[in-house]
Amino acid sequence: MEHIFHQLFGENLILMGVVGTLITGFATGVGALPVLFTRQVPERLMDALLGFAAGVMLAATAFSLILPAIEWGGVLPAGGGILIGALFLAFLDHRLPHTHFIKGAEGPASHLRRVWLLIIAITLHNFPEGLAVGVGFGSGHLPEALALMAAIALQNMPEGLAVALPLVRERWPRGRALLYALGSGMAEPLAGLLGVIAVTAMHALLPWAMGFAAGAMLYVVSDEIIPETHSRGFEMEGTWGVIIGFLVMMILDTALG
Repeated sequence: MEHIFHQLFGENLILMGVVGTLITGFATGVGALPVLFTRQVPERLMDALLGFAAGVMLAATAFSLILPAIEWGGVLPAGGGILIGALFLAFLDHRLPHTHFIKGAEGPASHLRRVWLLIIAITLHNFPEGLAVGVGFGSGHLPEALALMAAIALQNMPEGLAVALPLVRERWPRGRALLYALGSGMAEPLAGLLGVIAVTAMHALLPWAMGFAAGAMLYVVSDEIIPETHSRGFEMEGTWGVIIGFLVMMILDTALG
């Protein structure tokens, strides 16, 4: 994969970052493809898949963001970035009206309002992920960036399904539900572009930017994904999903890094 990126894009880090985050954004739509064939996915399986996504994100945060940030800038920039990133997501979380993946699916009476609240929630969620991938490519360390890209693409798939399923259950056309899921992933290329431009323009920002992305992702995992997997009585499936996702990402990071 590293060789392919070099062949296609040379040393153009910004183009790599945009393409990498486009791939992760499209993975959200790929994950939603089952709604073309069914309106139901077992809750037990959905919680396990969301737990897997959380585990992948946790490992990616640790191995692909926090450790490199400490290595390249020290504990202070990495820790400061984590705190700022978490505070930023907390601010957006409290300021922007939104609902949650599943437990908020029965929210407002208006179908249109429910759809937009869900889209806002996933856009909020995808922003730090795209930022992380963009920062990864902006660092110039392609193996780590590709590992992070693969991790975010993997964990975006169950999230895309979690977006589309409530819509088809509300009798929205399957194709439109798929497009909404795909559209929710398009926050990632925008955030990725911001991240890659920022760190390539000011390399000193790199450890702070990696910490920022890590803190934002940690906030999302703890505030959003893990509570969802514990909200319907399948805590054990969600927990094992986290562990398996963490292990998969750890192996992926070692293989690609």
